[in-house]
Amino acid sequence: MPKLSPTLHLAICTAWTVAALYMIFLYAPTELTMGEVQRIFYIHVSTAITALLAYILVFLCSIVFLWRRSPAADELAHAAAEVGFVFCSCVLVTGPLWAKSVWGIWWTWDARLTSTFVLWLLFIAYLMLRSYLLDPARAAVLAAVVGIAGGVDALFDYMAIRWFRTQHPQPVILGGPNAGLDPRMGWTLLLTWGAFVCLFLYLLRLRVALARSRREAVAVRREELTP
Repeated sequence: MPKLSPTLHLAICTAWTVAALYMIFLYAPTELTMGEVQRIFYIHVSTAITALLAYILVFLCSIVFLWRRSPAADELAHAAAEVGFVFCSCVLVTGPLWAKSVWGIWWTWDARLTSTFVLWLLFIAYLMLRSYLLDPARAAVLAAVVGIAGGVDALFDYMAIRWFRTQHPQPVILGGPNAGLDPRMGWTLLLTWGAFVCLFLYLLRLRVALARSRREAVAVRREELTP
């Protein structure tokens, strides 16, 4: 099966994003209670799910790296952390924007918002370990430990709305018989999430390719310096 070229992948991401924007602003109906500001929901939720998927990838690849010391697993974990940090930052930007309009304040110490903030800090801790420790091997091991520990917060973040009495009484999605969306809203959310996942995979493949090129360049330089 032929591999999808980066150019074609980018074209698909662009077309998918344009379609998602059309669905968000023109196709999806206006929510009766929140009005137009509810349209932030599609971006907020989609980036949140994508950030969680990124951290799950960091978690799994970190386990594989510690188990088998696989450079490929380490590179994939590092790439997923960098790209996931961008999506998690988007969650923390869109969340307060939505909260200000719905709850009247920019931030509430809601369990899900707080656990997402902790997840964002874990992304930062992971990336700081990779950037500032002088020993790359030691940095990779310590970052993998952070990646595995953060998997607990990723689970907590997903389950917080079910375990605690949060600002929302139950999850909007997969939360029970009375937690559904208007079909047009549901399709808009799915399409928007698909666009963000497509973008995530595109950025991930670019970051992994960069890491592999860097590793190959280091190997070539070592061979040149070897007498």
